[in-house]
Amino acid sequence: AGRFAEAIKVTDREDSFFSRIMHAGMQEAPHGYGAVIRGLEQTADEQTTIRFRRIEFLNVLGQVSPMIGLFGTVYGMILAFQAIVVSGGNADPVMLAGGIGTALTTTFWGLVVAIPALAGYAIIRNRIDEMTTEATLTAESLLGQFRPGRSSSKKQSKSKTPPAEPEGDLPVE
Repeated sequence: AGRFAEAIKVTDREDSFFSRIMHAGMQEAPHGYGAVIRGLEQTADEQTTIRFRRIEFLNVLGQVSPMIGLFGTVYGMILAFQAIVVSGGNADPVMLAGGIGTALTTTFWGLVVAIPALAGYAIIRNRIDEMTTEATLTAESLLGQFRPGRSSSKKQSKSKTPPAEPEGDLPVE
């Protein structure tokens, strides 16, 4: 409807990913269509990075917990070998089982923590990527309607004359 100033105000008040990237793009309108797209994409990248930082703890947890489990595995094996040394080579199976049990238990818990953390991280990261792509493409499509020279190319194609070089920018109030 040509109410660009109102659109800029609405997107400034709205606190969604889509509004933020639309606002950034529209703010660049006085600098040309290329600047609109660059502003939109730069803000999309910044907002995506912020979202990735919020889920990074899942990645760290998924990477560190198997190491903690491995640490416990090594400790359990040390206990088992100490039982062999203390017994002079004839270790009681019960004494060995304590160390081996420690090793297996810590490995188990390390994996119990790591697997869901890494799966959750991957699922959420992919969803962020998907939503970023969808919002960016939609915003580019909406702002592309105002690309210089677009409306005049339809008139010119009917008259069989070559399209003129695009002029102007997004309208700014």
